[in-house]
Amino acid sequence: MNTKALHKISYSLYVISSKKGARLNGQIANTVLQTTSEPPTIAVSINKKNLTHESIRESEVFSVSIPSKETPLKLRGHFGFRCGRDIDKFKDINYRVGTSGVPIVLENVIGYLEAELIDSLDVGTHTVFIGKVISAEIIEDKEPITYAYYRNIKGGKAPKTAPTYNERDNKKEARKMGKYVCIVCGYVYDPEKGDPDSGVQPGTTFDQLPEAWVCPVCGADKGQFELVKED
Repeated sequence: MNTKALHKISYSLYVISSKKGARLNGQIANTVLQTTSEPPTIAVSINKKNLTHESIRESEVFSVSIPSKETPLKLRGHFGFRCGRDIDKFKDINYRVGTSGVPIVLENVIGYLEAELIDSLDVGTHTVFIGKVISAEIIEDKEPITYAYYRNIKGGKAPKTAPTYNERDNKKEARKMGKYVCIVCGYVYDPEKGDPDSGVQPGTTFDQLPEAWVCPVCGADKGQFELVKED
């Protein structure tokens, strides 16, 4: 079976947020879809290991913030590669609390949806949560970031708890001479592209990177990178 056919399914990237008591949390997800229009309902797929899963189960509310195409990797890494059990995901993040008490990210976001849980489906490693939309707003009239754009243009990788994660494909993409891969999140530093969001110009080799430079996705330092050569 050629699972690469799954790569042809279109995705976008979203920040799914919820609460567990007074604790706010959020994560990146790419599996969000509208299920009905009357009443408006949406479905999100969340890994059972994630704190966001526990939060939605307990509070029965969640929000979907929709990042723009210009969203920097740093925001994606903050919500996608760091655990809410270890850090406060919303510290130093521009957000507001919605009508149900869940946080709504406002940084680099073009719109959001807020929903109340009405059903769920166990699908093995993940749970599909279905919610009735109780509020929604368009913040900016811009393009959303797609998963294809994130991977191919931004050099982003999927967290291991994402439905689309494929370790073999991630390693294969990294096996190119002169590129360095982050062993924490799989981000590939390409000297030809540099890291413009961090002020690193194209043509900068890995050895020329400032010592203070960190992975733009997960924040790992240069010591967490390794050169991966072609087979």
